[in-house]
Formats: sequence, structure tokens, C-alpha cells
Amino acid sequence: MKKKNLMALTMACALSIGALAGCGSGGADTGGKQDSGTAGTNGTSASAADNADTSASGTDDAAQASPEETVTLKWIQVGNGMPANYDAWLEQINPYLEEKIGVNVDMEIVPWADWDNRRSVITNSGEAFDILFTDAGRYNSEVNTGVFMDITTLVKEASPELYAMIPEDYWKAASVGGKVYAVPTYKDSSATNYFIWDVDMAEKYDIDYKGINNYADLAAALKTIKEGEGGAPYYMSKNGADYLISGFDQLGAGLPVLGVKYDDETKTVVNPLEDEEVIEQLGIIHQMYVDGIINGDAPTADDSNGYRTFFTAQGWSGAAKSNWGPNNGIENCEAVKFGNTLVSNTTVRGSLNGIYAGCKNPEKALQLLELVNTDSKVRDLFYYGVEGENFVYTADNKVEKLNTDWSMAGYTQGTFFNVTQLAEVEINEWDEVRELNAQAAPSVMLGFDMDTGEVETELANCRAVYEKYKSELWTGAQDPATLLPTLMSELEKAGWEKIRETAQAQIDAAK
Repeated sequence: MKKKNLMALTMACALSIGALAGCGSGGADTGGKQDSGTAGTNGTSASAADNADTSASGTDDAAQASPEETVTLKWIQVGNGMPANYDAWLEQINPYLEEKIGVNVDMEIVPWADWDNRRSVITNSGEAFDILFTDAGRYNSEVNTGVFMDITTLVKEASPELYAMIPEDYWKAASVGGKVYAVPTYKDSSATNYFIWDVDMAEKYDIDYKGINNYADLAAALKTIKEGEGGAPYYMSKNGADYLISGFDQLGAGLPVLGVKYDDETKTVVNPLEDEEVIEQLGIIHQMYVDGIINGDAPTADDSNGYRTFFTAQGWSGAAKSNWGPNNGIENCEAVKFGNTLVSNTTVRGSLNGIYAGCKNPEKALQLLELVNTDSKVRDLFYYGVEGENFVYTADNKVEKLNTDWSMAGYTQGTFFNVTQLAEVEINEWDEVRELNAQAAPSVMLGFDMDTGEVETELANCRAVYEKYKSELWTGAQDPATLLPTLMSELEKAGWEKIRETAQAQIDAAK
């Protein structure tokens, strides 16, 4: 089935895409050097082994890059849309990449609001690319439909430094059926949630914000701020508090309402929305919405709000100074941890980059990912933007950000551990991230990956049900006492129980 899907995808690429940029093709003049990675036209995709054999034998394949040619690689990511100064960025990064590995990049940064639809078009139509950002929600499905190349062996051969720098457990977490189809991003690969505060506002109302680590206390504190300031102090986007079920391992199924609790040694598959603690927190969030503590447009709101008195985020405490504060108009910002730090297949798969199954230059694509992950100059350009416009280096080799205009999302690109430290940050925040990863409690299901082949239809139906209600649920816009029974009923009709039984049987067989 996978081979048929892969052939269909590649044929679609060859017939409908033609000379489109992707699979290493750009069509643009790159300094007088021909861009030679055009997608193949024979209806089949070249495997990594085929590419390696062709190169070794010296065969002059018209679509295979020679050592003298510069390959343009199409990399598609999610973020805040294309940077306004994208051309200036290309002028800085491409000459360096060309010198190092004979590569130019052609980036497509898809806005958050368009990401789900755009990614569906990319992966279902056979549109050509070289590297695609993906995550836990879609990765398994994309592997099963033949979108990504098996790089299990190639990643070790073409990018040995990249393979060596990422912990073995992370490669294991990125594996499907024992094979690797994407490069995991070595960053905050464990999950830690934080309450983010405007400290000046909290102190104005004598709120002990550092002692608040649960929703009951949070609601009382934010009610005080609302009564004094007016407005809605708790800004939510449409994803709301969906992190409340982050304590459940999703088993690689890509269905948030299915999982095993991280510390459940019985490994019982459940619906996280039936957990008593989750239900209790949903009730509190709903009351905050009713009381006007949460913004009324939360079910449709995006992440582009200007100022936030309070919000939640996943990451590390140092991000309050480097990102969360500056990006949300908070001069004096602090983050307070709530819940446990956890690691699972799902958290590791929060950021992955897969190589297109029909890519003609997979070695070059992996070399690019290796450079992003091992070369600080390249990493800084992706992370901070255009040197001289978005950031500058200080005399002591740190970074001073000149603005917050850069619209690429740093977590989609590569490791955080070779990003140059900000000048205004007293300690290296990436050291904190390393420590969080080291201290993270592992899921009892770490390394297990559900085979979803038998239930893809049911999963698609259940995802559609969840998507229909999730914003109203997680923002508190609807009473969970009314909404949850409706959601559960529709999930059952969509085949949730069959998915649960299939997952449980596989887990039991693996014990």
C-alpha cells in the first residue's frame, strides 16, 4: 500500500508540478550555476540508495547534481508568514551555504492560520519539496502514505555529525516501524508548561504569582486584576488550554483524545477528557470565560495579540526574558512552572523535518539540516533573521536583537543548543533547556508507536469530530458539562472504541 501511495505521489509531482521549485529545483539563476535537482519525470521516486549508487558509479543522470553545481533546496515551515526582508536574508545565507555544502535554500513560511490546509495540500497532492516541517499530529500519517523518505541509513552516512549530536532515544522516538523518516529537533524536547505573568501588574494587586501553580488559585488572582483593570487579563488563542491533556501519551496516533497517562504502569488506553482532573480544570476555565477573565473572541483568536497581562506557554523559564516578554509587550515578565516535565514520542515529535520521498538530493538536504544544527552562523541566521537588520553581534560574541520582526519560527528549524546567547540574558537559557530534558519524567510508552493502518478511517473521522469542538472546549466558551457528552457521543459514532481496542491490543502484545 505504501509503495502504491508513494508512486501516486511521485507521479502527481512529475505530471502536475513539472518545473516547480522543489526536490532541489528552483528554476532561478543561482549565480550562473545550473540548478539541477528537478523532480524526475519517470513516475517513480528515486530512493536514497538509488541516489547514492548513481553518484558512486559516475552515471550522468540529468536530474542528479554534479559536485560543481549548486542545488537549491525547497524547505517548507510554519511561522508568521514570509519575512518582509526575505531577499536580504537570502543574500546573506545562500553564499555561505553555497561555499560550505553547495546548497541554496528556497524557504516557504506558511502562516499559522493556513498551516493545516497548506500542509494537507502539500502532502496529498504530490507537490514537490525537499524538506518539510512536521510534528506529532501528522507525522505517522505522512509516513504511512509515503510522503517521507526512509533515512535510517542515509542520515548516518550523509550527516554523521547530525546523527551523533542528537540523543539515541530521540532517534528512537522519531522512528516508525523501526525506521527513521525525519530528523528530530534537539531542543526543549521534553514538555514543561508555564504561567506567564506581567510582574508589574501582579505586584500592583499584591498577587503572589510565584506561588500559583494551579487553576483554582489562578482564577482568583486574575479575577482581582480584572476587577481593578477591566478587560480580560487572560489572553487565549483558539488552541486554548489544550496542554491540559499533555500528561497523556498519544501513542503516535495523532488523536489528542486518545492516550495512556504518562505514569500508568498498567498502560491502559483512555480518553483524556474523561480524566477527573482534566474535567475539573475545564470547569474552572469555563467559569473564567463566563466571568470575562478570558477574552471573548478566544475560540477564533490567533497568536498576534499585542499585549497580554497573563497567558500560558510551553518551554522554559528563561524564555520569559528572551521571547515571551518582548513578543507580548511585557517589560517585566516571569514564567512560573506548573505540572511535571515529561518526555515521550509526542514531545520529541513536536518538531521534525522530513525529506520528501521523491527528493533527488537527499544527501544535500541532510547536509543542510546538519549545518543548521552544528554551525552557529547558519543557526543564528535562521533563528534571528538578517544580521544588521534584525540582530547584531556584540563585542563579547553575544546577540542583540534590534526588533521582533523576524517571522520564522525557531523551533521548526534545528537545535537550540548552538543558538548564540542574547546579550541581555544573564545566563544561557539553553543550559536550562538541557537540564529540563535531563530531568524529564519519561512516559511509560516511550518508544512505542501505534500501527494505525487498520484504523486510518476511524482516526480521520475522530480527528474531524475533535477539531469541530476543540476551540470551544479548551477556551471555556462552552460548558464542558454540556459539551463533553456531545463530543464523546460523536467520537463513539466515528469509531473511537475501535481505535482504543486496536491500540490496547498492540500495547498488550508488546508487553
